[in-house]
Amino acid sequence: MRTFPKLLFLTLIFGLVMYSCDKKSNSKEHTEEKIVEFDVNDAKSKIQQLTKRFTEAHISKDTSFLNNIFTEDARVLPPNSEIVTGRKAISQLNTDWVNYGIYEFKELTTSFYGNQDYLIDEGTYYLRYGEENTIDKGKYINIWKNVNGEWKLYSNIWNTNLPIESINLE
Repeated sequence: MRTFPKLLFLTLIFGLVMYSCDKKSNSKEHTEEKIVEFDVNDAKSKIQQLTKRFTEAHISKDTSFLNNIFTEDARVLPPNSEIVTGRKAISQLNTDWVNYGIYEFKELTTSFYGNQDYLIDEGTYYLRYGEENTIDKGKYINIWKNVNGEWKLYSNIWNTNLPIESINLE
């Protein structure tokens, strides 16, 4: 008789261990399914599309798009100017730029890297603007931030390759 309770006890323990192992295995499989690999080439394609819309929006004076492409805490670092911080302040800068008249604007990516949270887009630009049809060529760095699955400009810096005509040091 004593053997039966021991056998019953061991059978229950064995059953619980097997049940527990099965749950851990299923839990691991379920967790692995949720992991999505980040594809930098897919992200680059999305950023290139956004960049094309960004440059076109300057020409078409689409300030709504220009203002919403930036994160709420974005920073713009224009040449020869102070840093402009926040979407509201950047919106005013965008309005000033499009009202000045941009006729042609192209950006060409020369380096692209990052992860699922931030992407860095480095490149060159060509810009034709103003009543005098001024041409500017230079380089830029854009930092894109993933905000709830949507890429937004977090930081934008550019400067010209053209020489400084004159500097007043006084």
